[in-house]
Amino acid sequence: MSELSAGARARANIALAKYWGKADEALNLPAVPSVSITLDPLVTHTRVRFDASLAGDRFLLDGAPANAKELARVGALLDRVRAEAGLSQRAEVVSTNDFPTAAGLASSASGFCALSAAARAAAGLPFDLAVISAMARRASVSAARSAYGGYVELPLCEPSALAPDAHAAVPLCPPEHWPLRVVVAVTAEGRKKVGSTGGMIHTAATSPFYGAWVESSPELAAQVRAGIVARDLVRVGEAMEASTLAMHACAMAARPTVIYFQPPTLAVLAAVRALREEQGIAVYATADAGPHVKALCHADDAPRVAQTLGATEGVLRTLTAEPGPGVELEAEA
Repeated sequence: MSELSAGARARANIALAKYWGKADEALNLPAVPSVSITLDPLVTHTRVRFDASLAGDRFLLDGAPANAKELARVGALLDRVRAEAGLSQRAEVVSTNDFPTAAGLASSASGFCALSAAARAAAGLPFDLAVISAMARRASVSAARSAYGGYVELPLCEPSALAPDAHAAVPLCPPEHWPLRVVVAVTAEGRKKVGSTGGMIHTAATSPFYGAWVESSPELAAQVRAGIVARDLVRVGEAMEASTLAMHACAMAARPTVIYFQPPTLAVLAAVRALREEQGIAVYATADAGPHVKALCHADDAPRVAQTLGATEGVLRTLTAEPGPGVELEAEA
């Protein structure tokens, strides 16, 4: 057959216990465990078409040709699919995000997860979430978590594991287990200057705090995991904020420094603390490798949190997300 195609959609996820650092760069294995929520409606739609008439792989992202670095990462994942399926055809990949790209909102997580699922389906390979997760992880560690819905963990891969290339995320609890809300305060437009991969590799190489970060992260992840199972927002929130600030402190101590926070980021962090300490609202903040802040709260408190954060100086807009499903195949458009 000269042409095979399939589409998939995957959602971004927000790490409550942060991933920052690689134990093995070649295999793209994380140095610390992480725990996340898969978020609806932060969706990436990706369609893959293998075609014998193509001279090389093509990648369109949000309507524009991707840069060489992005195309190389996509091509590496496609090569793994081709090797498994016994294909030689090049592929055209068309991907669109329903939210800002490369801005600290985990578009690489949803993007590579959707790509993994779509490419495997187009090549006629089975729809297996663990395999999709592991394949996505090779391209972007956080993408492993977007394979599953609700609350998800990416554990450490034990050094003695026989198949580290198959290391995948595991589901903890489904979306309906705990209908929390994540209010995202968008504080900047466009792509961030320092990508996550480059930032964490530089941090690991130069930050004097990196060893302490790696040592302390498993306990923080365990606290978040236990809090999710018990539906204890205080326990999750306190550990989540500790994980967030430890990650950013570690990056800030790198030489030269890696700073993702902007003035509006700090203003939102202060607003979240004021809501909690002065108004008694159970809300806690987290931030990935970018300037945006995500506030975790109960569904009933989300409108108040969104109103307050939206009125904070420097916030461009807010969006409210909830636990959503994992990766899904899409019908032909």
